[in-house]
Amino acid sequence: MGDPGQSPSPRPPHGSPPTLSTLTLLLLLCGHAHSQCKILRCNAEYVSSTLSLRGGGSPGALRGGGRGGGVGSSGFCRALRSYALCTRRTARTCRGDLAFHSAVHGIEDLMIQHNCSRQGPTAPPPPRGPALPGAGPGPPAPDPCDYEGRFSRLHGRPPGFLHCASFGDPHVRSFHHHFHTCRVQGAWPLLDNDFLFVQATSSPVASGANATTTRKLTIIFKNMQECIDQKVYQAEVDNLPAAFEDGSINGGVRPGGSSLSIQTANPGSHVEIRAAYIGTTIIIRQTAGQLSFSIKVAEDVARAFSAEQDLQLCVGGCPPSQRLSRLERNRRRAITVDTARQLCKEGLPVEDAYFQSCVFDVSISGDPNFTVTAQAALEDARAFLPDLEKLHLFPSDAGAPLSPATFLTSFLSGLFVLWFCIQ
Repeated sequence: MGDPGQSPSPRPPHGSPPTLSTLTLLLLLCGHAHSQCKILRCNAEYVSSTLSLRGGGSPGALRGGGRGGGVGSSGFCRALRSYALCTRRTARTCRGDLAFHSAVHGIEDLMIQHNCSRQGPTAPPPPRGPALPGAGPGPPAPDPCDYEGRFSRLHGRPPGFLHCASFGDPHVRSFHHHFHTCRVQGAWPLLDNDFLFVQATSSPVASGANATTTRKLTIIFKNMQECIDQKVYQAEVDNLPAAFEDGSINGGVRPGGSSLSIQTANPGSHVEIRAAYIGTTIIIRQTAGQLSFSIKVAEDVARAFSAEQDLQLCVGGCPPSQRLSRLERNRRRAITVDTARQLCKEGLPVEDAYFQSCVFDVSISGDPNFTVTAQAALEDARAFLPDLEKLHLFPSDAGAPLSPATFLTSFLSGLFVLWFCIQ
């Protein structure tokens, strides 16, 4: 996602009176001091200027959206240019604001969809003042902390979501459907973006073993203007709280904001955290003496990170140095593979990556409860994945990524090395 601070700011006209320049500077300093993001005002002005153009439908339902496509189309393009100008003016005070990022991307999409030029006339500002006699109440202001509702109004479609999970000894399914069996001993970030930080801390499943299990999870919901103050949740084995660190269930929500809440259907073993303001749901489970993590998160949120936040297991999977090889996975077994397969087959009839993970965990630990861990991870994926065709992954090696592109890259790299040696 782009940095809103890079958007150009409109220049004052040449020859402005000194008093006006001084006043403008004072206003800018005041706005910076209060760090007020004006994106809600931009949204409201855009909605007001397009009410007469919608005809009862969404902006995305307009017909004849090209240049010269009629009065409705040209009026809609004027409204979009005004909307874009308003976002540029408030970009400096909207750093890290999800509503601002969604608005900027939505404007770009709609301008392309309706063939609007970036240069041209803008819509006049909406009238202000008392309502006309007999006029009914205007449309309610959009809730800046209702991510799905705001996205749907802006884009005319529901938002996209991504899924990531970490479970067992541990196995990581990334946003891009790579599936790795990892060692990752110690603290490793699963997510680290502008809105959310998730860290898993793991230790060896047994003395001298390469396989590890997650013993602690730390989740930080970062401060977001108008919606929440920073909130922290920590879980450890045998301590799965049904509240945030400060004891609250509804987490630090500011007046008018949608909830950040914790729910538990099975105290001590299953907690669900919902953050409606960033379109995110997290499930934490405890089974077989370890913690598992599963998340459904809005695409805009998952992609809101900088180059300094590049280490994220949910984004890139486990680094190659942290992936268990076949030899390491076969080195230590508590029970035979055949016995583990029989136990896993009862709840996982499809021999996919979840089944293979179950066989590995049960054979390494000798604990049949790991079958429940893999089953729960599969059920979470079934609930969270928008595309169920990607539910079952079939790796030839449980520790290898599941991307055909990754296989092709490795193959071409091997050919290059062979050619280099021949030369």
